[in-house]
Amino acid sequence: MVELRDNDDAFAYGDALLVGDRVRLRGTRESDLPALAAAMMDPAIRVTQSHTATPLSEATARSLIGEWSASKNGADVGFSVETLTDDPELVGHVGLFGIGVKDRCGTVGIMLVRAQVGRGYGTDAMRLIVGFGFREVGLHRIQLGVYSFNPRAIAAYRKAGFVEEGRQREAVHHDGRWYDDVQMSILEHEWRAGH
Repeated sequence: MVELRDNDDAFAYGDALLVGDRVRLRGTRESDLPALAAAMMDPAIRVTQSHTATPLSEATARSLIGEWSASKNGADVGFSVETLTDDPELVGHVGLFGIGVKDRCGTVGIMLVRAQVGRGYGTDAMRLIVGFGFREVGLHRIQLGVYSFNPRAIAAYRKAGFVEEGRQREAVHHDGRWYDDVQMSILEHEWRAGH
């Protein structure tokens, strides 16, 4: 934890809060919407994000991203994820949803555009959103669900400090087969112990 004693401390904290080793989280721009909506319209991405491969309409995808990114109602906060390269590239979106005031719990969700999956951007973005949730939002617990057929995502969440706490067995159906919905979480004291 950093004690803010003056503007310089506050600026340094603010500058570093949403910047990781490979990506930064930033407010979603209108220019991000076509790429993020296209990802949500991609049946392959939908399979990893929901119980259906049915793509969303462009209007619905843009509306959802706008809602997730508004960060104005106190129950949701969302960011676009971009690389730290000289010419930053949009790689996805991450957010905390359903933030509860009493129990100080939020659910994290992340979506990367297909071309950026497997490059380590998701792990870095997860570390950033978790840190933001505990440092700025004051959460006690951050949780998520991931399907058992996505071991790459499960490994990334473990790298970010999440632990498996249970499964909804055979809760997801794709192509005639059943898969578990893996429940994972991280608590504030676990996150602090790792920092």
